[in-house]
Amino acid sequence: MPEERLQKILARAGYGSRRSCETLIITGRVTVNHTKAVLGSKADAAEDTILVDGKVIPKEEKPVYIALHKPRGILSDDDPDEARSTVRDLVDVPGHLFSVGRLDLDSEGLILMTNDGDLANHLTHPRYGHEKEYRVLVLVHPDEEQLATWRRGVVMEDGYRTAPARVDALESAGKGVWLRIVMHEGKKRQIREVGKRIGVPVSRIIRLRIGTLLLGNLKPGEWRYLTKAEIASLKASASEKKARPPSRGAHPRKTILRPPH
Repeated sequence: MPEERLQKILARAGYGSRRSCETLIITGRVTVNHTKAVLGSKADAAEDTILVDGKVIPKEEKPVYIALHKPRGILSDDDPDEARSTVRDLVDVPGHLFSVGRLDLDSEGLILMTNDGDLANHLTHPRYGHEKEYRVLVLVHPDEEQLATWRRGVVMEDGYRTAPARVDALESAGKGVWLRIVMHEGKKRQIREVGKRIGVPVSRIIRLRIGTLLLGNLKPGEWRYLTKAEIASLKASASEKKARPPSRGAHPRKTILRPPH
């Protein structure tokens, strides 16, 4: 592999954004072949010995990109102390993989699993505002005012106001209805909490898309390697988002709840 900027290698290894990795270098926490690195240092991730705080970064492996349909009842986090099944138990591929686009225990759908820490960071960092699309079953038929409120943004219990989202009613399902929701953010259990906040209880959540990557025909528990075209599209999208200023909707906003007059 050719030499690259050290902060790029560290970001890809999961040490955060390139800016935070630059801080690691500046503060003297990184060495390359037993020599303290400086900002601007380059290294070969497949050949050089790179340490952060005295711990060796494993030599880079071949990049892995996997689309997984997470079933309900499976954890998104890979915790060695967790007795319950996680997404890592479903993917029989060696090495460390990041879970991009985590879902809560009761939700299902697309998760990207990869050892490309740089791409994982760009797809998950809220400043880049990558779209995520969901098919959501709610237990009532929301009226237009409820849908409009969801689209504009909802003030949560802690005072946080959610960013605008696209919300479309699709088809009825008994007493409820399926919604299509497209978001640029993803706070923990956000869809369920927003639904609860506006009187539209959520029964089921299926993620269909992360950025340009689609769930497709994968059934719960199934996974596949991404095609070259899918990988290129994700990387191009990440580069485009990085190059242009983030949209206002990608930033968290705080609003103080006040009692009604």
